[in-house]
Amino acid sequence: MASPARPRVVFFGSPDFAVPCLEVCAELTEVVQVLTQPDRPAGRGLELRPPAVKVRALELGLPVSQPRKLRVASFAASLCALEADLGVVVAYGRILPRAVLEAPRLGCVNVHASLLPRWRGAAPIQRAIAAGDRESGVTLMQMDEGMDTGDILALARTPIDPDETAGALFERLSAMGAELLRTQLPRLLAGELSATPQDHALATAAPPLEKSEGLIRWDREAREVYDHLRAMSPWPGAFTYLDGRRVRIHRMRLLPPSEAALGAQAAAPGALRVQGGELHVACARGWIALDEVQEDGRRRLDAGPYIAGRRLGPQARFRDSR
Repeated sequence: MASPARPRVVFFGSPDFAVPCLEVCAELTEVVQVLTQPDRPAGRGLELRPPAVKVRALELGLPVSQPRKLRVASFAASLCALEADLGVVVAYGRILPRAVLEAPRLGCVNVHASLLPRWRGAAPIQRAIAAGDRESGVTLMQMDEGMDTGDILALARTPIDPDETAGALFERLSAMGAELLRTQLPRLLAGELSATPQDHALATAAPPLEKSEGLIRWDREAREVYDHLRAMSPWPGAFTYLDGRRVRIHRMRLLPPSEAALGAQAAAPGALRVQGGELHVACARGWIALDEVQEDGRRRLDAGPYIAGRRLGPQARFRDSR
């Protein structure tokens, strides 16, 4: 007796975050097409580099396409010709037009790295950490033409560790998204999931990060500064300026109240002090200890060697411009 046909899926995705979900789809369904972004120049040599999803799809022996134009009738027609049951979209990086969303029999679903409707957009992980959120998660959503506005099919929650960086949370949510897809995709294809409309009044936006957003504002509370660093790690990285030179802050930590209180009343935001072999920075309220820094054109240094080589004066202060 012939085995039943596997559901046919078209997968849309590009970065590392989407790879575990692609693997789940390849395990549970017949992936008839993988759509990903075109190869992009990267590195000092600006050599073309393929998206992580393309690399993994080829390893799995899956057909890959990298269309440059989505809003042409021929592209939607080619998707319809695949006779897919479902489209699965994970960090694809482009907005899909209605004709594409409706090409699969059951439309398209999205695995999004936030608890919708909070943090709709391209950078939900970084925005959540920068805002000091204590919880995040992944949402499986029925897609419509809006920016992450579709009905919610399922979600999974997780606390955000107070010291967790965007890079670390990225890895955890990537795995959680794949697990959510593993458990809910069969139910979705069987018609067992019900959709819940989002409360649009609670929506917050998560626009893409810009390199300039790495600039540290020392006129904020110490916890906010620390959250900013976590959100900017690993990209674009947090930075400040000292005597006209850009200084990247790779690692910092909050000082306990007893240490933070020392000298806080007289220090302006950005002021530096050396205490017990450590380098401290004043914020609008509270202090930050720097553990690893890097001036432009120089190597990364722990605080001790940096202090020894920099010979900071009593008026040394980080600023928000050169």
